[in-house]
Amino acid sequence: AAPAPPPTEPRGPAAAGDPPQPIADQSPPPSYPPAALRRGDAGTVVVRVDVDATGYPSNVTIIERSGSRDLDRAAADAVRRWRFQPAQSNGQPVPGSIEVPFDFKPQ
Repeated sequence: AAPAPPPTEPRGPAAAGDPPQPIADQSPPPSYPPAALRRGDAGTVVVRVDVDATGYPSNVTIIERSGSRDLDRAAADAVRRWRFQPAQSNGQPVPGSIEVPFDFKPQ
């Protein structure tokens, strides 16, 4: 077994290898919910996506809310349909997670 790293090193998912990455043509941005647009809702939603070793989202958690339930839901729903390059550790696909920010601004 490899020795444990000294406690001074930052520990986190990135230390295990490369985090998952959205596949460009398989990760469309969320659509602006019409009701939120009418109300002029705007804000940033940050979603944490746990991605399994096959590149499918296994769990989606909103870690920063926009203040609009519609915008939060649109962001989470969009990410659930995305496909990812799975995280890599020693060249092997492994489960990982990534945080994705969405800025909703009415045009």
